[in-house]
Amino acid sequence: MTSERQARLADRIRVLIAQRLEKGLRDPRLGFVTITDVKVTGDLQHASVFYTVLGDEKERTDTADALKAATGMLRSEVGRQLQIRLTPTLEFIPDAIPENAGHIEDLLREAHERDQHVAGLAAGAAYAGEADPYVKPRELDETD
Repeated sequence: MTSERQARLADRIRVLIAQRLEKGLRDPRLGFVTITDVKVTGDLQHASVFYTVLGDEKERTDTADALKAATGMLRSEVGRQLQIRLTPTLEFIPDAIPENAGHIEDLLREAHERDQHVAGLAAGAAYAGEADPYVKPRELDETD
């Protein structure tokens, strides 16, 4: 359960880091980075920064190395902007949202194909017994 202060601090850290990365670091390894989320611990001492990188696996690893190298500079920038007594430590964690979304899309496509196959089989199918297998009350003739 996050407090309002944690949420405000996390949002402010996300904005500050994103602005600093938008200005650019002097590291050529840094790729196209998007800060997706920041989680701050209850004691406000540690911030986990989740990010995504557009590109292939090499660009992701290079960007992870660049962010790890720039962690101290980014932390001092965050501390200077926040003006709080204790600046939280920063930990950069790659966010798996694009991979998860791609996997979910594959699963949905496969389910749709299977549904179409079952619908094709059902189109030419006939009942194994009567069309309405449930027992109905017997209708009496007028002669009875």
